[in-house]
Amino acid sequence: MGRLRPLHRSRARVPRNRPPAPVEEGPDEPPGRSVRITRVWVVRHEDWRARRANSFGAAAPAYAEHRPDYPAAAVRWALEPLGEGPHRVLDLAAGTGKLTGVVLAEGHQVTAVEPDEEMLTELVRRHRNVRALPGSAERVPLPDDTVDAVLVGQAFHWFDAARALPEIARVLRPGGVLAALWNGDDDSVPWVAEFHRVGRSDADDRNSYGDWMPAHELFGETAERVFAHSQRRTAESLVATVNTHSHMLVVDAAERARLDARMLDFLKKTPETAEGEFDLPLRTYVLRRCATR
Repeated sequence: MGRLRPLHRSRARVPRNRPPAPVEEGPDEPPGRSVRITRVWVVRHEDWRARRANSFGAAAPAYAEHRPDYPAAAVRWALEPLGEGPHRVLDLAAGTGKLTGVVLAEGHQVTAVEPDEEMLTELVRRHRNVRALPGSAERVPLPDDTVDAVLVGQAFHWFDAARALPEIARVLRPGGVLAALWNGDDDSVPWVAEFHRVGRSDADDRNSYGDWMPAHELFGETAERVFAHSQRRTAESLVATVNTHSHMLVVDAAERARLDARMLDFLKKTPETAEGEFDLPLRTYVLRRCATR
């Protein structure tokens, strides 16, 4: 979850505690220094992304409890090119099964694949009858042409797309569907926008998801839709939700405590959220493509 920008905007920014920017070579700079600094920047940024991507397992029970599900209308739209179901659906990078549960409720056959053992254990605990396999987007543990659709909830931005897209195309049957879904808080609502400002950590970069599914010859054009959604929360449970975001999982305990106090103070002083339960307004963004082979 978290704040989402419109799908057409530029690629995600680097966190504020990024390494130094490359410098131009000049009379006082030795040749090649800018190249060396650029390489250091890339390595550190990739290490930072990997740390965030791998941070969820330790918080698997909290993730399962506090993250929102997905609107059924978004799943129906994602699968619409396939016609009448039921369909064979791969929930790729399935986490604790937030998307799995919605797809099952729609009557489809689901195979869940997840790389993190603790997240997969939580998924199996909640969806005991689902076929659940360890694996990744870059190495999908399924034979060729075995699923009608691959759905990805809140995860495609962590993939190595150059490796993942051919793997996804391999397991899809001809004309099958790939769809990526992201939940994000609706920051067109004033109190939600201010809440994000209050709770922003040093590791938080506000991301755009529109270019996180790059074009590939094995897939057709991208269709986009946005769906209204919501989650029932209290001030305390909303803070708990934010604590399952990767930018909060990787900061130190002191900063996390400071941000939690700030967020809770804001929510308790805001009329819409001060007492009891309230609806957190969400938007669910969906990108959909069909396999071309």
